[in-house]
Amino acid sequence: PQIVVSVYGPDFFGNDVVRGYGAVHVPFTPGRHTRTIPMFVPESTSRLQKFTSWFTGRRPEFTDPKVVAQGEGREVTRVRSQGFVTISFNVV
Repeated sequence: PQIVVSVYGPDFFGNDVVRGYGAVHVPFTPGRHTRTIPMFVPESTSRLQKFTSWFTGRRPEFTDPKVVAQGEGREVTRVRSQGFVTISFNVV
């Protein structure tokens, strides 16, 4: 099993935009586990699309969270690294 994380936040204009996506496998062994998830953000492919998305406040987003959890189809997606999220698990 995996946990998919989607982080949203306000941009300069106050619009709620995606700040990052990430996924991590849930550990099976009992105990306390800490995982650091590298986050990434999809990017526009051309300068015109970048300007249009900045101007309208609508940045590229994934509509299906399965894209983040699965590897297929992501090799053609342009992304940019956007920090890390640390998550703790208490597995019984």
